[in-house]
Amino acid sequence: MLVTALVVAGAGLALPADPPSDEALPAPVRFGLVVGVTMCAHLARLRFRIATGEVGVAWGEAAFVVACYLAPPGWLPAATLLGTGLAWTLSAIFTDRGPAVKVVHNAAALTIAVALAAGVTAIFGTPLGTGLTPSLAVGLALGAITYLLVAVGVAGITMSLRHRLPLGPLLLRVLRGKLLMFVGNVLFGLAVVTLVDLDPRWLMLLPPALWLLHQTYHHQLRADDERRTWRAFAEATRALNQLDERDVATAGIGGALVLFGAELVDVDVLRRDGRWWRYRGDASGRVVDRELTLPPRPEGSDHGLTRSLMVGAVHVGELRVRFPRSVRPDEREQDALSAYGDALGAALHDAATHCELRIVTARSSYEALHDPLTSLVNRAAMLSKGDLALHQLGHDHPVALLLLDINDFKEVNDTLGHAAGDELLQVAGARLATLARPGELLGRLGGDEFALLITGLPVLGEPTSGADRLPPTLPALRRAREIVDRLADPSEVAGVRMSVEVSVGVVVAGAGTADMTELLRRADIAMYQAKEGGSSVAAYDSSRDAASTDQLALLAELREALESDDQLVLALQPAVDLTTGAPTGVEALIRWQHPRRGWLNPADFVRPVEGSELLGAFTRYVIDKALAVAAEWARHGLDVPISINLSARSLLDPRLPAEVADTLRRHQVPPHRVVLEITETVMMSELEVIDDVLAALRAMGVQLAVDDFGTGFSSLTFLTRITVDELKVDRSFVMRMAESPEAAAIVRTTVELGRELGLRVVAEGVETADQRAVLAELGCTAAQGYHFFKPMPSDKIVIVLRSLLDAPSARIFPLRADGAS
Repeated sequence: MLVTALVVAGAGLALPADPPSDEALPAPVRFGLVVGVTMCAHLARLRFRIATGEVGVAWGEAAFVVACYLAPPGWLPAATLLGTGLAWTLSAIFTDRGPAVKVVHNAAALTIAVALAAGVTAIFGTPLGTGLTPSLAVGLALGAITYLLVAVGVAGITMSLRHRLPLGPLLLRVLRGKLLMFVGNVLFGLAVVTLVDLDPRWLMLLPPALWLLHQTYHHQLRADDERRTWRAFAEATRALNQLDERDVATAGIGGALVLFGAELVDVDVLRRDGRWWRYRGDASGRVVDRELTLPPRPEGSDHGLTRSLMVGAVHVGELRVRFPRSVRPDEREQDALSAYGDALGAALHDAATHCELRIVTARSSYEALHDPLTSLVNRAAMLSKGDLALHQLGHDHPVALLLLDINDFKEVNDTLGHAAGDELLQVAGARLATLARPGELLGRLGGDEFALLITGLPVLGEPTSGADRLPPTLPALRRAREIVDRLADPSEVAGVRMSVEVSVGVVVAGAGTADMTELLRRADIAMYQAKEGGSSVAAYDSSRDAASTDQLALLAELREALESDDQLVLALQPAVDLTTGAPTGVEALIRWQHPRRGWLNPADFVRPVEGSELLGAFTRYVIDKALAVAAEWARHGLDVPISINLSARSLLDPRLPAEVADTLRRHQVPPHRVVLEITETVMMSELEVIDDVLAALRAMGVQLAVDDFGTGFSSLTFLTRITVDELKVDRSFVMRMAESPEAAAIVRTTVELGRELGLRVVAEGVETADQRAVLAELGCTAAQGYHFFKPMPSDKIVIVLRSLLDAPSARIFPLRADGAS
């Protein structure tokens, strides 16, 4: 470019020139004035930052317009080379301290620009010594535009090549910064030419206007730069909103490169473990990182700034920004770096905190789901993950659960200590982990119990339908025995060589038929069956399961049945006088017409009900049904007592007498027509609440009967505690009294006891004529059983009772002297 500028300047001077003959302004003076105007125009230079460098904007266009009026076009390149060379040299010496190559480059570039601009203006005429015409004004304006485009183009290309940046955005940024000053420069130059042509004395008015215009340019550039800076600052700090240290450092480097126009940025991070880690990025956008063996040292430089990153009193790291050699950071950059460093430090601190929180959360989540001793999943995770695995399988897909319990584990703790016990558990867990296959779930439930869920059991044979498929219990048992054998391999625990012997409970079921809680319960039953049977492995046997979930389902279904009116029905069985055949009473027996299970007898559901919270509702339901039937008899003129069985637990409810009284009033049934049957074992209880409940029932006039008499371990003293009206001989004695003298003796004793105390005696379960004859010979009052009537629906009992009452004349059996009947 220097060679080109020299050639252009020499060629311009060689061109023929015909300056006006003016003794006041000879040719050398005119040339000197052009050099002086050009030098002054470029000394009054304004700067603004762009990318990684600075761009200077001067009064070059105004100087060009004035120079075209003062000298021939050929002189302008040489005068510009001298004037700009002097201006940039003085700036490099006193203010910029830039290198000589920069002075030569800028002077040469502006010389070339002036040469091209002078050529464009000369097309429209030569302003030298002539008045300003519209044509010349257009020519000067076009020449100024040429000057602007060439100067900006050269500067943009130079910066693009030096800093490896795209040319287009650079040119647009420089043109936006220069546009306002360019318009003012051209107008100011034309104004100077016009005033000189009119009267040079008017030029005395220009210095104040020039100063104001220069200040306007300065503030406009400053305002544009401030807007750009704050916009870049906001974008840079927004980008710091990351949760990972590297992401924050990368965003911090990118923001600093843009915000400060830096050519190199270092972010040194002091981690919580005391290590230093450096992230470095340059203008290319590439970020590399490495660990520092030593803490970073402070670096002093005229072209760099360093900021310690602090959050309160916590030292987070260091931020280093290195500027291009052509840029010297001022106080504004220092303030901006301070603010940006605070934001970067806070972001790095937050990222480190979030990282620690992530680690703590992950550790807590792991510990919440894993056993700390064996690192296997714990009971909670076994249940949740197991249920999830079951839900992902088909309803009939066979699965197996193996529950393992270490034998004699307590003896290991007691003999060798708990540390040895923990080591034994670790050995067992490690071996089980090697035996578990892909897709299986292994966990420690607590103590010395482990569980293994197997979802990939083979299906034996090819069944024709899902209903015909048999659960593959045999493969599960073989797998359990294989695990038992492998665990039994000797190992050293606390210096003692021993074998891990276990008992294993195996349960096999369809994936959709039970959840993990139920599978564990069944496997636990099987495991204890293995221990009790002396075997290492046992399969679940539902017949030995006293708490089958089928009963739980039954209770849920019973709750629905109590809310309907067509499932629980009464079956009524009369008791007859053995002498006359007249009815002495009717026992109400509950039956369940289940919509899915079919007809259920009391033995199928009463016992689970007695152990549940449904007992109270169930008892009220049966009493209400029975009294509704008794009320129906009264409307038919039948005065026959109805017997209702009470559970032992029902007598623990002090509200029972009030509920019975309320039901009697609602159905308008006299109390003496109700017989509540209680078992002999209840009578033996010494709980005061039972005596109070029975006494309250007796006081309201309800009759009491002792059911299954003779089967308990009672004495006669219970009959003196509570007044009763009836004894019912248990069917087991009635069925055996023909061939068993002991059973016959119990029946005879009961009959004699009833006669002595004035009580009714009813024999249950009479099924043959021989049994009836023996009872009559022993003097038994009444009997009931299949020999007389089977339990029947309530709509048939009225006809049966009417026929029994009408056939013979009923014999009234005398009761106690208190007048009960």
